Amino acid sequence: MISRILLVATAVAFTGCTDATAPNQLEPGRPSAAASSRSGALHVTKDCSTYTGHAGDICTITSSNIEQIEAGSRVIYASDAVGASLDTDVRLDPPGPGNNAAFGHCTLSLATGVGACTFSGGTGTFTQFHATIAVSYLGGPNFAWDGSYEFTPHQ
Repeated sequence: MISRILLVATAVAFTGCTDATAPNQLEPGRPSAAASSRSGALHVTKDCSTYTGHAGDICTITSSNIEQIEAGSRVIYASDAVGASLDTDVRLDPPGPGNNAAFGHCTLSLATGVGACTFSGGTGTFTQFHATIAVSYLGGPNFAWDGSYEFTPHQ
């Protein structure tokens, strides 16, 4: 049971986002404000009560400070946990229609519940998404992702 709970520790908490909203001062060759990079602190919590340590298992995002990572998004694990660790690719899949998914990789110590995830790109709204995340155990089946994120513009 402890291993199952700690496996769930790869939950992600994304908090704090900033957006370029200042008026655009157009200059030749310079992108508009709408094309600006958006970045900030990321805080997400997730519930991993259905996660059992097997490929294809999921955790469900319960809160997020980033609009694109809405509550109800699923984190899907590509590999089984092995021994006292998890080292797997993951897919972040928001609810609703569209081809929107973020792709990343997570590692987690099942003994401590501490780990890390990195995301680099995806499809749809996540095409230019990048994040570096620390994973922490919150208690029960709940985990947090805290770190930084960036959506880089298409140039």
